[in-house]
Amino acid sequence: MSQADIKEIEHEGDRITHDLIQLLNTQYVTPFDREDIFALATSLDDVVDHIDEACDLLDLYGVQSPTKHALAQCRILVEAVEHLATAVAGLKSPAGVQAELVALKEHEDEGDRILHDAIGELFRDPRIDPLIVIRWKDIFEALEDALDAAETAANVIGNIVVKNA
Repeated sequence: MSQADIKEIEHEGDRITHDLIQLLNTQYVTPFDREDIFALATSLDDVVDHIDEACDLLDLYGVQSPTKHALAQCRILVEAVEHLATAVAGLKSPAGVQAELVALKEHEDEGDRILHDAIGELFRDPRIDPLIVIRWKDIFEALEDALDAAETAANVIGNIVVKNA
């Protein structure tokens, strides 16, 4: 997937969020509380925004090849977002949603460990150019921000499930 593809997905996410907010302002009956729908829409949009930011940083810094830690973070992020998508789809009949949210939280915890290891490794090797350290630290943190946003969205879903049980 190219940076242009990710940028287009981010713009489409913004359009969907905007349309959803417009619908919230015009519909009398909603399946969940308006505030919950708004919180879910904006938290999902935040996930995409952070992924887009990480992609922008890769381009801005001219990164030619990823590090093992960045690849691990991306793998975890993809898996977390898959759990998030399944949880959102499960809101119609929330029986299995909790298991998806637990799995997502486990991925977020693993992502925290990888971020810690990645940044630690950057600072342990005195031979690494300080500009490289800055670049990768920014990228690692942007990927972690996306994972944190996925956890926030999962928390919103969990609240919706509890309120509507």
